[in-house]
Amino acid sequence: MSTPASSLAQIGKSVVIKGELSGSEDLYLDGQVEGSIALKGNSLTVGPNGQVKASVDAKGVVVQGKLEGNIQASDRVDLRKSAIVTGDISAQRISIEEGAFLKGKVEIQRTDAK
Repeated sequence: MSTPASSLAQIGKSVVIKGELSGSEDLYLDGQVEGSIALKGNSLTVGPNGQVKASVDAKGVVVQGKLEGNIQASDRVDLRKSAIVTGDISAQRISIEEGAFLKGKVEIQRTDAK
């Protein structure tokens, strides 16, 4: 990352957060979070070392690590091959790579076709 083209916040793998996490920029999370994550118009990436026990509300969610809790995405959810997700997912689009683990229900939201 040489130039900050877009605003991206990072939480390293040694960081532990308990409580509410909210913001108005994209977030890369490689640490531990317990509570809730609200990034309404932005995306959340849970890195390979990330361990999240939280309900997530974001525009887009990419999971490479472990996530326990419900995911509400206004656009897209990507579960990479190393993802372990326990909880319900609600999104317009979802992508699940071979090898990813998901325990919960998936609800695809319709876009208003008007």
